[in-house]
Amino acid sequence: MKDDTREKRWQDHFPRSLPRYVLLVCLALVVVSLGVVLTPASPPEPAIPPFSEQARAAALAETRQLLDAGSQLGTAARADSKDGPAEGADGRPADAGNPAIDRTVTLLTLQAQALLAPGESPADPAGAASASGRATPPAASAAPLPATAAGLVAALAGSGRQRLADAAKADGGMARLLAAVGTAQLLQASALAAGTGTAAPAADVTPPQVSGTCPSQSATAPTTERQAATEPSTAAQPEGEPTAAASSLGGALASAARTEAQTIYGYQVALTRLGGDAAKSAAEELAHHDALLGAVESLSRLHCSAVPAREAGYALAPSFLASPAAGLGDLEAAALPVYGDLVALSEGATRQWAIAALFGSAKRAVQWGADSGALPGLDRASMPTRPAGETPSQPAG
Repeated sequence: MKDDTREKRWQDHFPRSLPRYVLLVCLALVVVSLGVVLTPASPPEPAIPPFSEQARAAALAETRQLLDAGSQLGTAARADSKDGPAEGADGRPADAGNPAIDRTVTLLTLQAQALLAPGESPADPAGAASASGRATPPAASAAPLPATAAGLVAALAGSGRQRLADAAKADGGMARLLAAVGTAQLLQASALAAGTGTAAPAADVTPPQVSGTCPSQSATAPTTERQAATEPSTAAQPEGEPTAAASSLGGALASAARTEAQTIYGYQVALTRLGGDAAKSAAEELAHHDALLGAVESLSRLHCSAVPAREAGYALAPSFLASPAAGLGDLEAAALPVYGDLVALSEGATRQWAIAALFGSAKRAVQWGADSGALPGLDRASMPTRPAGETPSQPAG
């Protein structure tokens, strides 16, 4: 009888307690969920930036380092000149500093501006890129600044060579920018060495040997790994109908071939009006351009592109006939954006050849007295504005 009474009491009590138990369960679930939400989750591993972004950040950090070093050397040169005579031997004010160092500072300032990513400011510290999720500048940027002109020459040349090496592997547009920066830095290293009486660095870029035939003309021939990586695939394309990328590359190669043919004609005309060492240099460069044209035509055939027909002659400005040496400099400078296009649109060994051709054109432009600019190979309309109070960078003569 007692057991029946106890069971009856439990049955009468349970319906009344059910809401209380449900409420307690809900409260427990809320507490547990809040604990989970409030517990900080492990931060995700930062994504590794693509190579092009890493190369840009490294170029910006090193260019800023070189700029700081050049600015310090320029300040020291002006301070030293104040202790000397009121006017230098060249008639310039004694506190004007060293022109080669000043030109180096101007060039590096423009390059640093061009290397900024969207959202970055010239006043940002070198490590600001990492705060916005971009590539972190390399640890080498914290190395001591070059304290002498010779040290700056060596650092400038080393940076230029690294930029050219990175340009060979970066994405198209970034490759063009890095090739422009590297070319200008290598050339300015030589100009700075000449202007400060220090040893000149090695400033040559050797083009690779590129050979092969169009895949559609040798379907049964073995394809090397390099050709497979650089040549456009025709597997899904109708015969005779190139891909869009191949058409762009073909246009760049055709433009380079026409530019070289016109340059050859200019050298031929200039040789009839030059004498002495200038004529000797022009003859050597004429032979070099003949080889360049042959290489461009070979590259066109390699990439299944039409080779432009060579013309008998080209129109030359009257100023060219009046001053053929300066005209040759203008011809070399006009080739820079053409090879800049080829750098951006090509890959692999073809791009390495284009980088070497870009550097060679800029070097010859400087030798003939033209200004290759702070970013040779880029459209000057897209270049950053020159800082207020800065003078244009002049070529080494």
